[in-house]
Amino acid sequence: MRDPAPVRPTSRPDGPGVLPEGAPATARSGLAALAAALWPVSCAGCGAPDRALCRRCARPLRERAGSRAALAGTTAPGAPAVWATAPYEGPVRAGLVAWKDRGRADLDRWLVPALAEAVQAALAQGESLSPGGLGRGSRGSRGAPVLLVPVPSRRAAVRERGRDAVGDLARGAAGLLRSRGLAVLTVGALGAGRGLRDQVGLDAASRAHNAARSLHAAGRAGDRVVDAPVLVVDDVVTTGATVAEAARVLRGAGAQVLGGAAVAAAQRRRGDEEGDALVAAP
Repeated sequence: MRDPAPVRPTSRPDGPGVLPEGAPATARSGLAALAAALWPVSCAGCGAPDRALCRRCARPLRERAGSRAALAGTTAPGAPAVWATAPYEGPVRAGLVAWKDRGRADLDRWLVPALAEAVQAALAQGESLSPGGLGRGSRGSRGAPVLLVPVPSRRAAVRERGRDAVGDLARGAAGLLRSRGLAVLTVGALGAGRGLRDQVGLDAASRAHNAARSLHAAGRAGDRVVDAPVLVVDDVVTTGATVAEAARVLRGAGAQVLGGAAVAAAQRRRGDEEGDALVAAP
């Protein structure tokens, strides 16, 4: 009786070619080929082989000089200003769906910096609003670090995915920002109620109804936001209904809600010759 064929993982921590920059080109290409053979992977954006995310699909998320983050075009009443790095469309949308619902944690290396960029844009805006300033190396107006509060997922979704994807994303962004000299921490100060449904496929009215009273302060973690400057963070923002509910709960717990940040938004605001316009993703 023959031994069964070994089961190979469908993804790996990083796509091939992500070796240290100082490695010789021949070593990099050889190890990349070996990784491709052992851990086959395809681009989450377009399906191209041997890359977790190819250069073309990663372009909207890649860091560059000058921030690309823009205000999301939220329409939900009570939603704070939310900054997003990319439009929720094309390869960004495909990548986020694969990352969140198909276990593609190998995309963290692109999504974490994208969220960090949106957080920095939100903090730069907050700098002009907070008496103490929120610039590089500084803290909130009362000397406290800025707290990133991730939008919680339903417990069933966390069990199914095997991790708290948005929480992991927020922690990664906070760590990256601390390495840049910003006083930023992550606190899981919110919990999801049993009545919360998945927002995918819901229209604006249904999203608002679903989000209403769906979150609550999470025990001792919720106590940490009292008098603290807070940013609500999520992977995607559409109408802003969930962010509005998160802000409502956090304000009720005594937090100073500065705004929100997300990797991508269904609508982002831009300035042009005709003034402030909404750019809608298809």
